[in-house]
Amino acid sequence: MNLVLARPAEEVAPRLLGSVLTCETPEGTVSIAITETEAYSGPNDPASHAYRGQTPRNAVMFGPAGHLYVYRSHGLHWCANIVTGTDGIASAVLLRAGRVIEGEDLARKRRGEKIESPRLARGPGNFCQALGITAEHNGTDLLAGTSVTLSEGEPVPTGLIQVGPRVGVSRAHDWQHRFYLAGDPTVSAYRLSPRAKLSD
Repeated sequence: MNLVLARPAEEVAPRLLGSVLTCETPEGTVSIAITETEAYSGPNDPASHAYRGQTPRNAVMFGPAGHLYVYRSHGLHWCANIVTGTDGIASAVLLRAGRVIEGEDLARKRRGEKIESPRLARGPGNFCQALGITAEHNGTDLLAGTSVTLSEGEPVPTGLIQVGPRVGVSRAHDWQHRFYLAGDPTVSAYRLSPRAKLSD
């Protein structure tokens, strides 16, 4: 798994589909099979947090592959990324959506009792909420057997992997860096940011 992660984000993103992210908390354990990802490079990607260089917020992106980069989106939701590539060169894959395969009752308690199963981890904020991922998990080594781990799941047939533009970003929104499982009900709906710069 580590060798797979130590590659450019756009190569890692489709390979992560079907992999399983598991988070253990005092409340219990939730595991999610990843069904949608989005690749973000570093200084050459205007939509990346690392576009303008290293800051205290994005420092994890510049570290070794296999660590979790967690940030707050719009001051509301936590979002989780898996750091990829080479140590010192920032790149990461945003985990956009997944299917809860363990701990569904706990995920529903966190998300809302009336939430339908396919929507429990649809969207990056919901993905983290269902798992119980917060700022305290930023920098976690996913391959070290700690409270948050990444493991290989069921192989995904290549024919099921679809590619499209990124969702909801205002820069480089048309880059074909979103990867998802065709027809999977957990995948988020495509939407163009109202702030999108059509000249990108």
